[in-house]
Amino acid sequence: MARIFEYFVVCGLGPEIRTLDGDKGYHGTGMMYLPSLLDQYPLDNYSLYPPPPPQLPTCVLPAGVEFYSSGFDANDASTFPRSYPIVLTEGDGSKIYVSCIAFRDPVSEDIAEAYHIPANSFADKCICVVSRSPSFRVLRNALEEIFALCFSPSGSSKPLWDVIAYMVSNVPLPMPGRDRVLFAIENCLLSVEAPPRDGLPHADISFQPLVQCLDVDNLIKFFTAVLLERRILLRSNKYSILTLVSEAVCHLIYPFRWQHVYIPLLFFSGVDYIDAPTPYMMGLHSGVDTSNLAMDGVVVVDLDYNRISTSEEIPHIPEPELSSLRCEILKLLCPNVMGIDQMKAGVFSSSEQYSKGCNKPWGEDHDLQLRLIFLKFFASILGGYRNFIENNAMHVFNTQAFLKKRSRSTNQPPEPMIIQFLDSHGFLDYLERVATLDENNNNLLEKLQDAIGRGQNPISILPSSLVEPEIITISDEDVGAGSGAKYTYDRFPSNIRSEEQDEKRKQILAAASGAFEYIKHAPSSPSVQVGKDSLSPMERAAERERMVLDIKVKLQGLWLRLLKLGATDDPLSSFEYGTILALIESDAEGIGGSGFVECIGEHIHSGWHGRLTDEQFIAVKELLKTAINRATSRNDLSTIRDALEVSAEMYKKDANNVSDYVQRHLISLSIWEELRFWEGYFDHLMEHSSSKSANYAALVATQLILVASHMAGLGLFDTDAWYMVETIAERNNIGYKQLIKLRGFFSHAQQLRVGYWGTSSVKAQSMSSHGLSSPRPIDVTDQNQQPAEASGVGRSWVQSMFSRDSSRANSFARVRQWTSDSTSVANENGTPRKQDLSTAGQKKTQTNVRVLRGHGGAITALHCVTKREVWDLVGDREDAGFFISGSTDCMVKIWDPSIRGSELRATLKGHTRTVRSVSSDRGKVVSGSDDQSVIVWDKQTSQLLEELKGHDAQVSCVRMLSGERVLTAAHDGTVKMWDVRTDTCVATVGRCSSAVLCMEYDDSTGILAAAGRDAVANIWDIRAGRQMHKLLGHTKWIRSIRMVGDTLVTGSDDWTARVWSVSRGTCDAVLACHAGPILCVECSMLDRGIITGSTDGLLRFWENEEGIRCVKNVTIHNAAILSINAGEHWLGIGAADNSMSLFQRPQERLGLSSTGSKMSGWQLYRTPQKTVAMVRCVASDLERKRICSGGRNGVLRLWEATINI
Repeated sequence: MARIFEYFVVCGLGPEIRTLDGDKGYHGTGMMYLPSLLDQYPLDNYSLYPPPPPQLPTCVLPAGVEFYSSGFDANDASTFPRSYPIVLTEGDGSKIYVSCIAFRDPVSEDIAEAYHIPANSFADKCICVVSRSPSFRVLRNALEEIFALCFSPSGSSKPLWDVIAYMVSNVPLPMPGRDRVLFAIENCLLSVEAPPRDGLPHADISFQPLVQCLDVDNLIKFFTAVLLERRILLRSNKYSILTLVSEAVCHLIYPFRWQHVYIPLLFFSGVDYIDAPTPYMMGLHSGVDTSNLAMDGVVVVDLDYNRISTSEEIPHIPEPELSSLRCEILKLLCPNVMGIDQMKAGVFSSSEQYSKGCNKPWGEDHDLQLRLIFLKFFASILGGYRNFIENNAMHVFNTQAFLKKRSRSTNQPPEPMIIQFLDSHGFLDYLERVATLDENNNNLLEKLQDAIGRGQNPISILPSSLVEPEIITISDEDVGAGSGAKYTYDRFPSNIRSEEQDEKRKQILAAASGAFEYIKHAPSSPSVQVGKDSLSPMERAAERERMVLDIKVKLQGLWLRLLKLGATDDPLSSFEYGTILALIESDAEGIGGSGFVECIGEHIHSGWHGRLTDEQFIAVKELLKTAINRATSRNDLSTIRDALEVSAEMYKKDANNVSDYVQRHLISLSIWEELRFWEGYFDHLMEHSSSKSANYAALVATQLILVASHMAGLGLFDTDAWYMVETIAERNNIGYKQLIKLRGFFSHAQQLRVGYWGTSSVKAQSMSSHGLSSPRPIDVTDQNQQPAEASGVGRSWVQSMFSRDSSRANSFARVRQWTSDSTSVANENGTPRKQDLSTAGQKKTQTNVRVLRGHGGAITALHCVTKREVWDLVGDREDAGFFISGSTDCMVKIWDPSIRGSELRATLKGHTRTVRSVSSDRGKVVSGSDDQSVIVWDKQTSQLLEELKGHDAQVSCVRMLSGERVLTAAHDGTVKMWDVRTDTCVATVGRCSSAVLCMEYDDSTGILAAAGRDAVANIWDIRAGRQMHKLLGHTKWIRSIRMVGDTLVTGSDDWTARVWSVSRGTCDAVLACHAGPILCVECSMLDRGIITGSTDGLLRFWENEEGIRCVKNVTIHNAAILSINAGEHWLGIGAADNSMSLFQRPQERLGLSSTGSKMSGWQLYRTPQKTVAMVRCVASDLERKRICSGGRNGVLRLWEATINI
C-alpha cells in the first residue's frame, strides 16, 4: 500500500558554505547562504519513491540561510519557528506537497571550527515532510509533533530519528471515501482520510485566508485573471499565505485546471522568472525588490494590502453572472449585512464586518459553499456547452456557434471575457477530459447543471457521507516498552551517517579549514577571499558532478514541457525555450548543449516517435543550431555527431502529409563544410559497428552509405558530398568495385529525390534561403513550390533523408583542392562553375550587422526617422538615417547609424514605466508609456518640452502630426488629439469599447481608423467631427491596420486579414490563408497590392486588381512576422526569431516592363546571417537599405545592406 509520507527531510547549512552569489566560505552575518540537504529518511537507495527534487532545499528556505548570534527568545517574535506549506511542480505536471518548519538551530561545532564562525552562533534550519497527497493538515500536524517532541523538556521514549522512521515507513495512504487511518507520534493521536473520488477534489486547506486578504471585487478580479491564464504574481510577507491562496484559487476554478508554470512560493534568487513571457502563477515574499523588472502585463496581487495592479486590462465577467456571483459570495461572508452600500461606505472595518456579520467561525462548511458558488458560476456561463461539441474523433468545440447562442440569450455582443476563456488551455484541457468515460461518470459541472434545471439543492450532487469509513490503526509497539530512558535534544539531531558520508564531510571541512588558514597567513592578501577558485581538485570534480546533474534534471523537465507547446503558443517566446537556450549558451563546458542533445536521444530511445508540431519544430531546430554552434567552438565533435543523429529522427508534417525533418534545417551551419568532421564521424561508426567480423570493404561501404544518408538529409550538394565520401573511401582502400557501388547509391538517391519531390526541386537555390547573404535577386516562388506526389518507390526512405532540395548553390567549394592560381574554374565542358561565380559576386557587396547596446530592458518600441527629419537635424547627408527606441527601462534613445562606434546620439528620460510607442517630426520626439503619459521632447537639445496627461490607461500608439499636433491612443479605448504649443487635449476624436492596439491617420483627408481588443475597426472623420463606420467582421483582437486612399486593411488574431472600403464601410475581401494570428499588414501603393505577415512565419503577397488573390508565398522566416515596410522599389521584413529580409522589384527599378503579376515581381534581394534572439519590434529604413530589430535583452541589431546597383 502506498504511504502518505514519502520523505522526511532536513535542510540548512551544509559542510560546503557558499553565499547566494556563489562565493565559498563564511562572510559574516550580513550575508545569505545557499541551503543544502542535510538529512533525509529514507535514503534514496532504500526508497520506493523518486528522490526528493534537487531544488527542494532552495524552495523550503526561499530566502537562503542566515546566521544569528542568538536562538529562540520567547520575548522576540522574530525568533519564533515558522510553519508553512509549499507546493512543487515536476516536469510532468505532477505536484509534490511539502510541510515545513523553519527555526534557528545551533551551528555544528565542526562547521564553526572549519570556517572560524563565532562560537554559539545559530543558523536557519528547516525540517520537512514530503508527500504526493494534498493532505496539508496531517502533514503540518505530524511535523509540528516531531518538532515539539525534539525540544520537549520531558523528551521522547525513542531516538527522534527512530520515531521519524516509523512514521514515514508505516502510515499508509487511505483509500478515498473508505478508510480513516489513525496513528500516534509518542502520545499524540493523529488521523488522516480522503474524501470520495466522485466528489469535489481533495482540498485539505481553509479558504479563509483568500477571503480575508481580498475583498469581493478583488477576489472576482483575481479569479478572472487565473481563469484567463494571465501572468500572476502574488505578494505577501507570510510564506503560508502565498501557498494557501494559490491552492485555494486553483480549487475555485474547478472543473478546470491551471495548465502553466505554478510556483506558489518562489525562492528569492529566482526573481528573474517573473519576466517569463508565458502564463504563470507565482508567489513572492513582499520583501523582495522587483523594481528593476519589466513587470510588463503581470497581474500583481498584493495580499497584505488588498490591491491588484496590472498594465493590461482584465475583462469583466459578463452579466448576469457577475451580479449573481458577487451576491452569492457576499451572502456567504456577511449573511446579516442588509445592504451592499453599507459595506462600500466602510461603516465598519473588514474585521468588524466579519465578526458581526458571520453567525459562526469559518469552517469546512464555508469552504464547501464557496466552492459550490463558483461551480454554479461555471454551470451558468457554460449552459448547454455539450451541444456544441462536435460528435467526431476530435471532439472540437464550436466556439462561434456557442457565442452566437449566448448572444441571443443575453441580447449582448460576444463578451471578451468569454471569448478569451474559451480559447484558454484550461478549457481545451477540460474538453479533452470530458471526452473520456471516467470524466463523464464524475462530471460535477454537468450534474450541477441538471440539478439546477430540476430545481434541486446543489449539495445533492455530492456523494453521501452516511457510510462510516473503516478505521485503520497504526500502533508502534516499541513505544513504552523500552527501559524508560528519555531522549532530549538541545538542537535538531543529525541522522546516523555512513562511513562514506562521514569521510566526505571531513574532507570538505578540512579543505575549508586549510583554505582559511592559507588566506589568514598569506602575505599582502587582504583582498583574497575563499571563493570558487579555491576548490581542491576533488572538490572541483564533485562540484562539476553536481552541476552536471542539476543541469540535466532541469533539461529533462524543460524538454517534456517544451513538447506540450500548443498551436497558440509562440515557441521562441516560451519560458521553456528561453531557459533551455540560456543553459546552452551560458555553459562554457558544453554541459547544457550536450545534455540537451542527450535528453532528446534518451527520449527517442525510450520509444518516442519523434513527431513535432509546427511550434515545437521551430523551437527544437533553433536550439539544436545553437547547441551545434557552441559545440563547434569547443571542437566537441561528439555533441555535433549526436545532434546530427537526433535531428534525423524528429520531424513535422505539412498540409500534404509530407514529413519535414529537423536535419534539413541545419544546413546553414559551417561544420558540415569540414571534411574532418565527416572523417571523425566515419571513424566513430566503424568503432561502434556491431558487425566488425564482416568483410572490411563491405563494412566501410555500409558505414559510408550511412554518412552519405546524413549528408543527403542535410541537403549537401551532390558533388560535394561525393567528394568527401570518395576521399574517406580512398583512405580506407576499399577498392574500385565498392566505389562503383557507392556512386550508384548517389545516382539512385538523386533519381528517388526527383521522383518524389518533382522536377521543380532541381532548380538552383541561393544560400539566402538558409539565412545567408546573396548578391543576386532570387525568385522566391521557386523555394515554395508544393512537393509533387510521390512516385511510390522508396517513399518512406526518401522522406527521412531527402526532404529538401539538394541542387542549391555550392557552398563547399573550399573542400576541394582547387589550384590557388586559377582565376576561374571550368567544368568538363569548359564553362565556368555557377557557384564560383556566385562567390565572386558576393565579395563585391557585403552585408553589415551592428549590435547597438544601451538599454537596460527589453525593447518595446522602435521608430525609423524619415529623410525629411534627418535633413533638418544634421544637414543633407545621404547616410544619416536615425532610429528611435523605447524600452522597459523607461527610457527613449536616439541612434545615428552613420557614426560607427558612437551610434547613440541621445537618451531621453522622463517616463516611469515601459515605453510603448515613439514617433517624431522635424524637431520633436513624442513617446507614450504604461505610466499613462505622453511626453514631447526636443530632438536637438533632448529637453523634455511637454508632458501630456489625460489617458486613464497605458498609451499604446502615438503619432506626431503637422501643425504641432499629437495623436494618441490608449487602452482606455480613447483616441485623443493634443496641441503641443498649449499642452492641452484639443479633443477626444474617437472612442472604442476596449483597448486600442493600432491606429492609422490620413492627415490630408482627416480620416482616422483605430482598432483593438474589441475586434471592431472604427473610422472617424475628424474634421467633420463624426464617426463614419463601425466595421464588424473580425472575431478576435485586431493587431495591425493600414490605410491607403480608400482602402483599409486590418490583420487579426482570428487568422484573417480583411480589406475594407473607407468610403462605403464595406468588407471587400477576407484574406484567410494564414495558420496563425496576423500581426502586420502593408499596402504596396505602386501596384495596389497587399502583403500580410503572421505568427506562422509566412509572408503572403496579394494582388488586388481583378479580385484579390494570393500570388506569392514566402517561407524564409521561421517565426512570427513582426514588421512589413513597403517602399516604391524595396520591401523590408523583420521576424521574431531575429531574421530579416530585403526584397526588391528590379524590373521597375531599372525601367523595365514586367509581365504577369506585379506583386509576384517582388524578389528576395538579401537576408543576413540570423542569430538567435527574442525580438519584440522591428523598423525599416528603405531609403538606406537598413533594418533594425529590438530584442528582449535590450539590444538593437542593425542590418545595413550596402547596395551597389
